[in-house]
Amino acid sequence: MRGINDTVRSAIFAVAVCLLSACGGHEGGSSGGSAATPAGGVNLQVVSFGDSLSDVGTYAPIAGAVGGGRFTTNPGQVWTQNVAQYYGDTLNVAYTIDITHKLSAKGGLGYAEGGATVATPANQSDFLTSVIGNIEMPVNQQVSSYLAAHGSFNSNQLVLVWAGANDVLRAGAPPAAAQTVETAAATLAQVIGQIVQNGATHVVVVNVPNIGLSPHGLASSDGGANLTQLSQLFNSSLNAALQTNGLQGKVIQIDSYTWLNGIMANFQANGFAVSNTSVACDPKKTPDATALLCSPPTYASSNADQTYMFADDLHPTTRLHTLFAQYVEHQIAASGLGH
Repeated sequence: MRGINDTVRSAIFAVAVCLLSACGGHEGGSSGGSAATPAGGVNLQVVSFGDSLSDVGTYAPIAGAVGGGRFTTNPGQVWTQNVAQYYGDTLNVAYTIDITHKLSAKGGLGYAEGGATVATPANQSDFLTSVIGNIEMPVNQQVSSYLAAHGSFNSNQLVLVWAGANDVLRAGAPPAAAQTVETAAATLAQVIGQIVQNGATHVVVVNVPNIGLSPHGLASSDGGANLTQLSQLFNSSLNAALQTNGLQGKVIQIDSYTWLNGIMANFQANGFAVSNTSVACDPKKTPDATALLCSPPTYASSNADQTYMFADDLHPTTRLHTLFAQYVEHQIAASGLGH
């Protein structure tokens, strides 16, 4: 992993001083929804669990030093924020990092954290350790933390769950990788069962996209073939586990794998100039070449957040997040909830 350059270190140090002086930043939870009828036709409080694809700002207190904060083309939003707004809510972060590289509760309902797996402890993986350390909560711990703070879920909530990508990325090569991925998928189904058993009535479960077709996958020695195979295995294992546990009829399943393949196949028709062949955050300008530290000055072009599909080698741009949020909203409506 590349270290952070001196400019970024200086900026982060300045933010550190500010944090220690208690200047800037604010806490806050998700609102319960406004009185007016939102675009989605129903007011819902959104709760989110997952990884960097859904993280609304866990590491923003440090990443904000260089204009970053989320794993996309900052200052753009991620899909969970867009979905929350569609249903009249504002999704705020549940935990944020502090200068000592510890997580502090902030009261929001956005529990997803960049680097999180389904259940593997953070100290078993090196994820941007030079920036954030090894502190991210796996999804099973995110759910446990929510329940410890709130006791249960309720029928006025929309619970979003998107996890498994990091389990696929870190699984390694077959045949050992297969067992790792199957176990992660089965564990995620158990976590979803825990969410349902604790009162959630509107649960959205997103499967893993085709990671093999990401720029990261294409750059691998086999052109992404192993990552595609493991993505498929995770998804089939998750479907089987949800069915075995009697959960398929109790959740709204979103097929991001098929959706993303379709967007890539028709990227120009969907408003993109670049599909999976390059990234919006110029690796020569963006610290650690990660979307977390990406901002307009590091874009490959001034409108890269709208014309590229990928911010870095794994994460969606602002436009791709927007399109995915719209797809999710349509699928939720098709289930009979809102419009």
